[in-house]
Amino acid sequence: MSQQIPYNLLNDDLSRFEGQAPAFVTFGETMLRDTPADSERLERTRQVWISLAGSALSVAIMLSRLGIPSIYITRLPDNPSGWMLRHIAREQGVDCSHFPCADKTEPIGRYLYEIGRTPRVGTGWYQRKYSAASQLGAGMVDWGSALREARLLHVTGISFGLSAHSGYKCNYLLEAFHEAIQSKPPGCLVGMECNYRSTLWTLPECKQVLTPLLTEHVDILITTVEDMVRFYDLRCGTVNMAMLERGATSHISDHDLSELMEQVIELFGLQVVALTLRHAESQEIHRWESAALDSAGHFSRSSSPSPVVLWDRLGGGDAWTGGFYYGLLTEASLEDKLHKGILVGDAATRLKQTLMFDLPIVSRQEIQALLKSDFEGGGRQVSR
Repeated sequence: MSQQIPYNLLNDDLSRFEGQAPAFVTFGETMLRDTPADSERLERTRQVWISLAGSALSVAIMLSRLGIPSIYITRLPDNPSGWMLRHIAREQGVDCSHFPCADKTEPIGRYLYEIGRTPRVGTGWYQRKYSAASQLGAGMVDWGSALREARLLHVTGISFGLSAHSGYKCNYLLEAFHEAIQSKPPGCLVGMECNYRSTLWTLPECKQVLTPLLTEHVDILITTVEDMVRFYDLRCGTVNMAMLERGATSHISDHDLSELMEQVIELFGLQVVALTLRHAESQEIHRWESAALDSAGHFSRSSSPSPVVLWDRLGGGDAWTGGFYYGLLTEASLEDKLHKGILVGDAATRLKQTLMFDLPIVSRQEIQALLKSDFEGGGRQVSR
């Protein structure tokens, strides 16, 4: 490994983003998360920590903290829960000026989460039916204004599963997405995370909705080996679903990953596909790595799976996505975009997972320090 740090975030020239409309726009649902504060089980707890949980907001916060002006859009009730969400997003520098307001009696989605400890796995319970955000539909957002100078519009497959979860006759968030697509400026890329959640919808329902979106609108796909093998029966060397279900993904070769990503790019006509790989040694220790390929054949992968001593794994993938997008938005050459995105994404997610709750309260300085430690060794010092 080279001893020279290839990128210095602290020296990045972000002046082209200053004074401009936000370059990154995303939308979806943010939930209130309940986590036992008294070390009890969910059914026994009488004290909970209330925090925010939601993929799209977490990605927007990560990019905002890295210096990329970002917009997040959701539909909120006009009550204290809605005000809290808006205040926290604004506190993190995220533009919330395009929120449509719901009646004060409408609910916010909730996520009950119990952190696991070996051998007990973490457990989450959604309460998202009929939430205000699940009814964010067409005609509610001035997409032309929100996207007027956007360079990247990001969505998550989770958003499009909320309609099936609630049993709606129409898919409100899908209608909003199509409206946004019609309003985005030339050159604005569309990124998507699959984020399949079996508690929201079935695999066939998910595939029926996401496949045409991937084929017709998405430029950048962030996903996992598991989802591509499971959803589309694609090849990844000798890896099969049985191996993936056992978590046996730690020795997939560069060739096999590249072959899988080439299939994904060809299947959907993508510009970039990125894969995240989590190797769970226990509930407390995971190893993390990622890889990306573009349509020109540039390939980048983590140098090796990096260990993380977990405090809270939730939001780790979203922090990675924000870091990866940062690389794509701040570098000029295609090869550097992928390489920097992998490095910053890996560092961001490793740091995030040492923090409690979902939001990536991670700084550029911390990411740069971790990159320096990775490339030069050390990392045992205390920052004072």
